[in-house]
Amino acid sequence: MHERGQEQYRGDDRAQEQGQPGEGAAARTRAPGRSAARRRSRAARTGIAAVLAATALLGTAAVPATATAPAPAWTQRQARAWLPEPTGPHPVGTTTLHLTDTGRQDPWKPDRARELMISLWYPTARPASGDDRAPYMDPRAAEHFGSADGAAVFNYRTEPGRTAWQGIRTHARQDAPALPGRGPRPVVLYSAGLGDPRTWGTGLVEDLASRGYVVVTVDHTYDASEVVFPDGTRADSVLPGMAGPGLDVGALLRKVMRTRVDDTRFVLDELAALRTDGRLPAGLGASLDLGRIGMVGHSAGGFTAVQTMHDDPRIAAGIDMDGQLHFPGPDGTGVHPASVAEDGLDRPFLLMGTGSEDSGDYHHQPGWDALWQHSNGWKADVTLTGSRHGSYTDAQSLLPQVARQGAVSGEALRSDVGDVRPERAVAATRAYVASFFDRWLRGRDDHLLDGPSPRFPEMEFAR
Repeated sequence: MHERGQEQYRGDDRAQEQGQPGEGAAARTRAPGRSAARRRSRAARTGIAAVLAATALLGTAAVPATATAPAPAWTQRQARAWLPEPTGPHPVGTTTLHLTDTGRQDPWKPDRARELMISLWYPTARPASGDDRAPYMDPRAAEHFGSADGAAVFNYRTEPGRTAWQGIRTHARQDAPALPGRGPRPVVLYSAGLGDPRTWGTGLVEDLASRGYVVVTVDHTYDASEVVFPDGTRADSVLPGMAGPGLDVGALLRKVMRTRVDDTRFVLDELAALRTDGRLPAGLGASLDLGRIGMVGHSAGGFTAVQTMHDDPRIAAGIDMDGQLHFPGPDGTGVHPASVAEDGLDRPFLLMGTGSEDSGDYHHQPGWDALWQHSNGWKADVTLTGSRHGSYTDAQSLLPQVARQGAVSGEALRSDVGDVRPERAVAATRAYVASFFDRWLRGRDDHLLDGPSPRFPEMEFAR
């Protein structure tokens, strides 16, 4: 899967200049005597990250067969799926914006300015139903996402063309006016994993919006599997095509993370302008409380969340859902902690690990351990037992549904989301994310994060 590893790296120039991990906790390896193969598995196991790692380690473009084979001409009905309903008291609205950073060249396409697509999700007055519900993906994006070159195949090993991604609907009303009368609302940014589109966390994002947050999801153009712009053009990820002999995996992934953090800080800048410039649906601009901003992300997006928090004081609280905090060396091996891990944080953060082989709590991850030891703010670390790397994304709710219809194998399903019950994983993810932001952006403490809870015995706390 863009799977916890090589994809999750911040563009930390200091680490690149030093070339070696620091001393102490930041430099610790996992355990003495681990084989080289095991060390590589920590760096990358499948998906885009594995291709990059295999390229460096083997000197060949080791692209999985499913990433290059043409999609079969399926004649049977496509698998269909749906998202779990939000649990908060408010109906949800959504709107999409095209942003251009005229002051920055696109790092992947230097002949043009950096362009992004973002979506905002927020409380509204009237619920959506039927065809009024906004689509999960733009049809042009969905076509690519489910193709042999898209993230559904590359990162999650679904059968090409076998799932009707274009048929999934959200629970949100497109361009609805914001719910009036409640004053400014806290803002949460969401960043997806390497190769995943901004839509891949919609289940969590809608739930936060239904609880009273304004959530901003960001597509990192040419990193995300595909991004569709208002004029109909589609920008596909450049990362799979970069695999080849001589690739410096560490340098590439530093560039990936530097770009992601720069994207996020630009979006923060734009939110200030969006409050008053009339680009948003009625009432939405005024509802943005830019004094209460949090960020959550999965995998590379989790790394992006805490690294942006380190680099930009506007992020008051952050959640890293299964995103490692170190870089590999040029050959894809080694542990070089990012600056957020070396320096620590002075504001609240939550680490959420999984049961994947290279995950777990901070005791089992050198980057997380360094962050934990070097931080002086509030912090917590939980692990969802029985889960895998995809369990904090829409993979947890959608893949079991399409697996029952033959669109993904049982082996791939277990590798992606483990054997935790989907409804329990979804409920736990939503509860712990909401509890964290309620505590630190709203001053409401339900004490879920004080320690183990009988409500969620699947969640283990690290001390």
